[in-house]
This record gives sequence, structure tokens and C-alpha cells, in this order.
Amino acid sequence: MMKKYAEQAIKAVYNGKISFCKFLSANDTGLTGGHQAGIYISKPAVPILFNKYFEKGNNQERWVKINWQDGSRTDTRFIYYGRGTRNEYRITNFGRGFEFLNYDYTGALFVLIKDDETEYQGFVLNSDDEINQFLEAFNISPTETNNIINKQNCNLELFEKQALYDFIATLDVDFPSSEIMSCKAREIENAVYNHINYITINPDKKLLDWTDMEFKLFRALEHARYGEMIRNGFNDVEEFISVANQVLNRRKSRAGKSLEHHLAAIFDGNKLKYTAQAVTEGNKKPDFLFPSQEAYHNLNFTADKLISLAAKTTCKDRWRQVINEADRLRDQNKFLCTLQQGVSPAQMDEMQAEKVILVVPSLYIKTYPKEKQNRIWSIKKFIDYVKEVENIK
Repeated sequence: MMKKYAEQAIKAVYNGKISFCKFLSANDTGLTGGHQAGIYISKPAVPILFNKYFEKGNNQERWVKINWQDGSRTDTRFIYYGRGTRNEYRITNFGRGFEFLNYDYTGALFVLIKDDETEYQGFVLNSDDEINQFLEAFNISPTETNNIINKQNCNLELFEKQALYDFIATLDVDFPSSEIMSCKAREIENAVYNHINYITINPDKKLLDWTDMEFKLFRALEHARYGEMIRNGFNDVEEFISVANQVLNRRKSRAGKSLEHHLAAIFDGNKLKYTAQAVTEGNKKPDFLFPSQEAYHNLNFTADKLISLAAKTTCKDRWRQVINEADRLRDQNKFLCTLQQGVSPAQMDEMQAEKVILVVPSLYIKTYPKEKQNRIWSIKKFIDYVKEVENIK
């Protein structure tokens, strides 16, 4: 399990502007009697302190606030000593009783993150597990510390994998609901990759990223629940088939709901007005009705401003279910969002005849017949259309 402070430090580095780490020396923690000198910062790491290097002759300093892992906050000085024989950069003034610079922290890993010009975060990782987890997360060897961290080397797959298993460890049921799984997948993907803005600027990619993360989460959960059983083997073929059918049926039943949950999160992020699983005529239930179920049943609300969207992971045979989900839209364009990668030209012609418009993640449009691709809408195009109809700025 990833240690709490290591996890927080990794997230802070990944989200910060610039970061630095070093092992605290005996001089840094005062064991050599030089405690008042503060933490030494090597020349290559100066950008974590100042926007430029200084020439010898004068001391230079600036004050910042550092938020520490235990919730404490210090007014701390970054200083360049350039007078006399000195030519070095240090961090000083941590305040009396500052916990993390006592002798017990000699050899601990000090991590400093710049959030803006005056606000920083500080971590002191003092166990082998925390130190190794942090260094592994950024592919840093112990000899490469005392330098600026290249966060492009961040081992996000390690962080992602740990987040998946941390969630699984908290579960008190074999398999939580699809809504919980989808929500957690989005939370993990957003935290690890920090692309929450994609919800509005690139919803096509966001939908695929969330879907992929949920599949990873579900697969990890399957492994946790069935892994030992598979390793130990089965008593007979019937037992094997029974377990296999459980796995496959659970996967099938979740796929469609997963797509609906992620689309709803994207629509919420774009502030669209809609009703999910709205009831139209009889017991018909389009997956999404814009702007609302109430508007649909208000005959004074013009049908031109009503939009229905069905969500089907695959649509090769099931697309026809969309046609009669909303009688008021029978003669208007109806939308079908799918993760299906390609259908035949004949099927696309049938959809066009029934006024069904495919909505597909932009990356998948190229998998459809080339001469039909101009009929397909991306997720972004659909959202922009709804915003226009709903007059959302």
C-alpha cells in the first residue's frame, strides 16, 4: 500500500510548477553543529528558490510560506550567501521546535514543491517504504537527488495501479454498483493524470480515458476476487463454466451503464440541462433527454428544442431501439452515442433514413466507412450543439 505522505508528495509534485528533493545530511539536521545554516541546495536546483543565479558579492533573500505534511505552516527564507568566501544557496528560518530538522530525520528525503511565487509545499519522508515509493514514482535513483525533479518521468502507471488497489482494499462487498465503480474510476483518472479540463475542451478523450480506467479497475477487482480461485484450479469443467459465465455476465451488464454514467459526468461538467432515463410515452425511457422530462411533456415547448440521446456500448443490432423512444421526436434527428468501432455502409444508410445520428468519440470516427464519416458527430460537436439549443454560453 502506498504510504500516505508519499502519495501526497507524489500528487503535489505532479501538480506543482517545479519540485526538488534531496536526502537531509547531518549538516542539514544539525548533527555537525551547523544547524543554523539551514538546508543546503545544490547549484543545479537553484530554480526551486530563485528565478536567476546570483554573482558573488552580496547576499540575496526572499521569504515564502511552506505548508508541511503535518498541517503546519512556516514563514521560511530562501537565501544566497555571496559575501566573503561563501557562495551557496540555503533554506533557513523554519521556526522554533520545527519537527523535521531534528537529528532523527538525518537521511530522510526532503521534497519541496513550488505552487506559486510565495506558496510552497514541503514533505520529509522518513521511512524506507515512503522514500522508495516516491523515488520509484519519478524514476529517480538515490544518486540523482539534490536536483530538480523531472515530473515528465513520473511513473503514472505505478500511481494508477496503487490507487486501484487502495480502493479495492476498502470494499466490504465483492462488487460495488456500476455507479460507484464509474465514479471511482473517474476520480482515479482525474487524480492521476490531472486532465479535468478535458471535460470541456476534449470530452471525446475524457470519455475514453474514464472508460479505460473503469475497465482497469473492474479487471483489478476481478483479479482480487477470482485470482486465487483460478490459480488453485477447478474441480471440474462445470465449475469452470459457472465461474466464467459469472464473470462474462457481470462484464456485459456493466458496460452500458458505465457509458451512461461517464456521459452524465461529462454533461454535468459542461452544465447541460437533461433528464437521465426520462419517461416519455408509456414506459419508454431514452437514456438522456434534453433539456428535461418536464419540457418533453409540455406540449407548448417546441419539439425543435428537444433532443434525445441513447447510449449503447455497441450498436450494430441494437440501434433500432432508439427510433421509437420519444414520439415527439419521431420525425426529428435522434442521437445515438456508441463506443462501437465501425458499422457497415448499409447500416449507416438505414440510420440516416430513420434520422438517427451517430455520436462517436472522435478517435473512433476513422474506423467507419470513409464516405460516411461526415455524417458522424463527435462528443464535442454534440455538446456544442446542445449548448447552442439550450443557449448555454
